[in-house]
Amino acid sequence: MSSVLSPVQAAAPAADPKSREARAGSRLFEIDCELQYEVRAETDFLFQIEASQTPQQTVLSETFKVSPALRIRHGAHPGSTNRFARVHAMPGPLNVRYRARVRLHAPDPDPTLVELPVAALPDEVLHHLVPTRYCESDLLGRTALRTFGQIEPGLKRVEAITQWIREHIQYEIGSSDATTTARDTLANRAGVCRDFAHVGIAFCRALNIPARLVVGYVKFDEPPPDFHAIFEAYLGDPDDPTRGRWVLFDPTGLAPVDRLVRIGTGGDAKDVAFATIFGQAAMSSMRPEIEEVIETRPA
Repeated sequence: MSSVLSPVQAAAPAADPKSREARAGSRLFEIDCELQYEVRAETDFLFQIEASQTPQQTVLSETFKVSPALRIRHGAHPGSTNRFARVHAMPGPLNVRYRARVRLHAPDPDPTLVELPVAALPDEVLHHLVPTRYCESDLLGRTALRTFGQIEPGLKRVEAITQWIREHIQYEIGSSDATTTARDTLANRAGVCRDFAHVGIAFCRALNIPARLVVGYVKFDEPPPDFHAIFEAYLGDPDDPTRGRWVLFDPTGLAPVDRLVRIGTGGDAKDVAFATIFGQAAMSSMRPEIEEVIETRPA
């Protein structure tokens, strides 16, 4: 069964991709993601590989296909832009392919952004201050204050956290697994992108800066292609404490954050796994590819 998804069904409003202003500061990307599994027994899959529809990201077109032809049930997590597809498969090979064209409207960085006092934070971001399974911010308070407490609060402090992780944690494939937490990564001084992001989230939360995980598609300078995890922190406008926004940071430095097409957002990795399997199945191949489309603009 093929599933052609309409962007108008997504959970959040999007910027108008046809407006001249939106196009002037935007990038166009094509996504081609293919996952292959060997299903050993009757199994249910929950896939999170569809691009989110947000004010900064417009899904122009997309298709979701599985082979053999199976029913695909699409949905979205309440209160978020995370989308999912459910598939019930019988034993045998399973091929999943998602293709999309997405326009990304990345905001310019603002060096004046500040940290907001807890009393000024919107209700909907408060839960991004508390510890989660992989981000034990309650146990890292002393370390965070000792390392970053004297740095100017705001964008500079989160940038310092990002740089510290890059300098003190070795990027090493195979050095962590699905149970590795931020404290584990700090102890081992090694990890992969999600571990780097978990450390950044934990340090931010320990300093009362709301932070959360972002997973998406991005083009790496070196193969192989893979999903990428970074984090974002909630910072405010110094002239208007009631106005805040989420700002992306990549402790790995592997790719520009303004070229990441978001799949999902969550408290940590447990919320944004690209595939959750209920049954017996093994992945045989993964190819999450993304390419920027170079557009010719009129003079």
